[in-house]
Amino acid sequence: MPLPRPLPAYIDHTLLRPEATTAQVRQTVEEAALHGFAAVVIPPVHVAMAAGILRGTGVHVGTVAAFPLGYAPPAVRREESRRAVAAGAEEIDTVINLSWLKGGEDGLVADDLGAWVEALRGVREGLVLKVILETALLTAEEKVRGAGLVAASGADFVKTSTGFGSGGATVEDVALLARALAAGGRKVGVKASGGIRDLAAALAMIEAGATRLGTSSGVAILRSAP
Repeated sequence: MPLPRPLPAYIDHTLLRPEATTAQVRQTVEEAALHGFAAVVIPPVHVAMAAGILRGTGVHVGTVAAFPLGYAPPAVRREESRRAVAAGAEEIDTVINLSWLKGGEDGLVADDLGAWVEALRGVREGLVLKVILETALLTAEEKVRGAGLVAASGADFVKTSTGFGSGGATVEDVALLARALAAGGRKVGVKASGGIRDLAAALAMIEAGATRLGTSSGVAILRSAP
């Protein structure tokens, strides 16, 4: 399948394992620079190091907030994100409050995400904001409703999974999210994440509508590409 962009430009090269050492994170960051991935996504404590290594490379520094469970108080989500941006983060992936979403408390979700986006937009120009739904825990209706709430907040991406839940991205979920966003006229990207370990899976996600891929297997995927 011909791609509109080079394959590395789709990939967020990711290392978020809690036991990952500083040396392993540094290696991941250096791999992202070498291969020209869209971004590297690493724990907040390593953002400053990554920013120093990636300065001038065009590879964005990404990290996470209210991760991986999503139920941090809204003020904590905002403050954690502000600190990451101050350290050099250019992209933030956060987790939607699943308790509120599952409970139908859409107003609380909207207020939380809206305040998060508003608090960060003026902090760094070009900041990319992504919201994780953890689709393995949601019904189809909840996925569509969650995508709509993310789009309405002004965030840039809806993301399928943390990689720490009971399941990762599926082609069906990516297609569902892409259709729902398109039907609403929303210019919001879809990031497929969790379980993408080979070229076939990566291409299938892109064909289904993913505009970013979160994976720790980015180097292996590239090596297997023609």
